[in-house]
Amino acid sequence: QVRLVESGGGLAQPGGSLRLSCKASASLYTINTMGWYRQAPGKQRELVASITVHSKIPYYADSVKGRFTVSIDNAENTVYLQMDNLKSEDTAHYYCNTVPPRDATYGLLPGQGTQVIVSS
Repeated sequence: QVRLVESGGGLAQPGGSLRLSCKASASLYTINTMGWYRQAPGKQRELVASITVHSKIPYYADSVKGRFTVSIDNAENTVYLQMDNLKSEDTAHYYCNTVPPRDATYGLLPGQGTQVIVSS
């Protein structure tokens, strides 16, 4: 099974930046697409960005387009989310997973996610 561990969250001011990391315990080469999801209190989980593992084609939700950058380092089995020009509405718990998301049934152990708080 592949275990995912997210890190890099924290407190940032509006307009600030954070870089999230998603480290996989094994190669991601059997996976087509990795994504970053977020869930704010009282809201549904949403996919904010994704990237295809082999061709590295990114996708962004309209709400983060132009501010967030997703990347992948296959040698390190790590997916990154660079978040710039952060807004208060970016406050949420961020998770990485495949697109669509998998769980242990499909050999993947999702991480606990990482909290991002954007506040002055």
